[in-house]
Amino acid sequence: MGSASPETRPDPDALLARANGDGRGQLKIFLGAAPGVGKTWEMLAAARRRFETGTDVVAGLVETHGRAETAGQLGDVPLLPRRIVPYRGRLLEEFDLDAALKRCPALLLVDELAHANAPGLRHAKRWQDVAALLDAGINVWTTLNVQHLESLNDQVARITGIRVAETLPDTVLGLADEIELIDLPPEELRTRLKQGLVYRPDVARRALGGFFRPGNLAALREMALRRVAQHVDRDIAAYMRAQAIAGPWPAAERVMAVVEAGAAAEQVVRHAARLAEALRAPFFAFHPERAVTGPAVQPALDLAIQLGGTVETTTNADVFAALLDAAARQNVAHIVIARGDGGWRWRWRRSLAARLARFARAYALHVVPDPAAHRPAPPHRAPPPKLVPFGLSLAIMILTTLGGFALRGVLPAEAMGYVFTAIVVGMASLYGRSVGIFAALTGFVLWNFFFLAPLYTFSVTNPRDVTALFAFLVVGVLTGSLAGRVRAEAEAARMRIEALRRITLFGRALAQVSDEAGLAAVVEAEARALAGEAVLLIARSDGLPAAAGFDEAALAAAEFAWRNRVATGMGTTTLPGSAWRFQPLATEAGAIGVLGVRPETPPAEPVIQTLGALADQAALAAERLRLATSAAEARAHESTQRLRTALLSSLSHDLRTPLTAIRGAAETLADADDNLPEATRRDLLASIVQDVGRMTRFLANITGMARIETGEIVARHERVDLAPVVEHAVARVREAFHTAVNIPDDAATVRADPALLEQVLVNLLENAVKYGPEGGAISVFARRTADSVVLSVADEGVGIPPEDLPHVFDSFFRVVRGDRVAPGTGLGLAIARAFVEAMGGTIAAESPRRDLPADGLPGTIIRVELKQP
Repeated sequence: MGSASPETRPDPDALLARANGDGRGQLKIFLGAAPGVGKTWEMLAAARRRFETGTDVVAGLVETHGRAETAGQLGDVPLLPRRIVPYRGRLLEEFDLDAALKRCPALLLVDELAHANAPGLRHAKRWQDVAALLDAGINVWTTLNVQHLESLNDQVARITGIRVAETLPDTVLGLADEIELIDLPPEELRTRLKQGLVYRPDVARRALGGFFRPGNLAALREMALRRVAQHVDRDIAAYMRAQAIAGPWPAAERVMAVVEAGAAAEQVVRHAARLAEALRAPFFAFHPERAVTGPAVQPALDLAIQLGGTVETTTNADVFAALLDAAARQNVAHIVIARGDGGWRWRWRRSLAARLARFARAYALHVVPDPAAHRPAPPHRAPPPKLVPFGLSLAIMILTTLGGFALRGVLPAEAMGYVFTAIVVGMASLYGRSVGIFAALTGFVLWNFFFLAPLYTFSVTNPRDVTALFAFLVVGVLTGSLAGRVRAEAEAARMRIEALRRITLFGRALAQVSDEAGLAAVVEAEARALAGEAVLLIARSDGLPAAAGFDEAALAAAEFAWRNRVATGMGTTTLPGSAWRFQPLATEAGAIGVLGVRPETPPAEPVIQTLGALADQAALAAERLRLATSAAEARAHESTQRLRTALLSSLSHDLRTPLTAIRGAAETLADADDNLPEATRRDLLASIVQDVGRMTRFLANITGMARIETGEIVARHERVDLAPVVEHAVARVREAFHTAVNIPDDAATVRADPALLEQVLVNLLENAVKYGPEGGAISVFARRTADSVVLSVADEGVGIPPEDLPHVFDSFFRVVRGDRVAPGTGLGLAIARAFVEAMGGTIAAESPRRDLPADGLPGTIIRVELKQP
């Protein structure tokens, strides 16, 4: 009878754990992501179904918290009487452990596992009561919220701002044979709170703004999901060990750090910890103990524990087998290991990382580099001298001849022809057709002289040898030629692939270019990598710009390439005497410029093709930049035209209307002055004064905007008292005489230009009067923030539509309400913004006002924020 191999034998520890659990009760935990998700309701509903099928179910303790629907789920399940415990003048109702042990039901329900018992009972915590019930062979169902786990106490406090007082060790969760997650989406749970299904309405309102905020609930939900996932992963690992199933199963992520002696030991642990953190997975450090250990091992193991991992060591002589055994036992998915020496030297000296890469293909392998190693520079292979391949070919032929001559008693002379043919193919593949033909002729001479009778002469007496000799010569020459051609084509293909790669990367770089200087830098860098010195010349209106280092031949070649859209210079048929080669940049719209390179030797065909492709892409990019510039100029011109049209429209309305009124009043006074009553005369004169003031303000706005756009206004920055500035601004706006002003002492001064600030307030007050109802309240108030003062002007007017808020400070913009457009130029708020920004502040509008009744006009608040002095 054969015995099971170590690889297929079940884990003895897993079988022992299963055997020890046969007489123990089964524990099921209904784990809630947060209070109110329905843990107790779900436990009672499932227990009632068990009771109806004949199972002996007893409710040891159930907390319904007054919820009728929860209590209704208990049904006919018998309820164990509670134990009355006096405590500080009160009578507490607690779970009766002795009565439960005496009753010994098949299934016992014990709510709120994390509850702390009253003093004087057998155990301090309810989870200890449950452990005693399990030891007695009683199956227990219980409930628990994830925030009661001891390891999460600090995290829950940081997230929710509330530290949970009743906690239990995480090991209690490990006692569970089954965990059922009870969860609700955050918004659904908050809806339950609002409906009064969890707490009383007054408590629910406070909870919604505290513990039950959406972010808190989402974080608790994630914690609960991860704890359940870890429990399931533990069950999977135990099942695999008990059933002798080879791992890993990719059911969950788990990281193993292989800690060996060396400078990279701590780096391996840190890398594994970062990987585990990114994957939200556990990790452990595996250390093979050997006769000689380096000083860095113990600090690395200590570091693994500090970073939240565990440590496992082995003294097994076969480190590789022990490592794979630990990885399979822990169901590892990722292995992190140092690179090691990586040398092959001898089979048993190959590094552990190399063996894992070769044989442990079921795992994701992360190889950490040696921190002390320097990145080697890529080896520079200089092309061999032209005669070296021929000398090497001759040397190989001579050595082969000596070997064949020494073995001529064993090796027939005809076989040397095949050996020489193989050498011809190899040399042609490595060094090209010329070397291959040279090897064929050398082999022809050596074979004839040393191996074909008569020996040591170039004469051949056997016709068969003559045929074989000339067949070898023909085959050798043809084979060498073909092998050389294949090599040349392979090299050309490699260069084409490299060119395509460069073109692809070049296209990505061009996509990020935003100006011609950036375009020139990208193009010249890529061309320089291909063919040495490079320059990009973009044509201007007067031709190509001058370039340093160009002689007359180069200038002529560049000019000819640009005007005629053909390649010129080195390697071409047009002006080939130039040391530069120029590739035109041309599109359908015409020639844009030239790309010039200065190679040391005439470039190969793949390089020429790549340069052509780069030039074409550079031409498209340059054309795109020019089109973008033209589009920007067109938009600017369109904006200017729109502003000009708005200005003319405003002039035609805001000047003609007051002029018409002034003319009418003046004509009336001139024609009927003696017959007009005194009151009428005063009204007409007041109308003239008012309309003249309106025209004056209009022209002042136009002049102010022009001064802003030309940069003539330079703001002063000095300490300014707000109260007098606001008083003067209110006095200048007659319709705003009823404005309420509130300037507290802590916000009485700002850093600003007093004249500009007064004009800003005048414009804001005029805007409030214009859009507010007649006699509507206007208020000016200030408040202090951390390092600034916010000055606000509020009205109770028609407000600003949401879609117009981003544009209210644009020049000539006026808010439209229905079919009504307020009179004015639309420059007042634009000037206010320009003045505020010149003083180093910001301005913003808010509408509707939050402090006004919802059934009235929305109103507007414009806030100006300035620095404190």
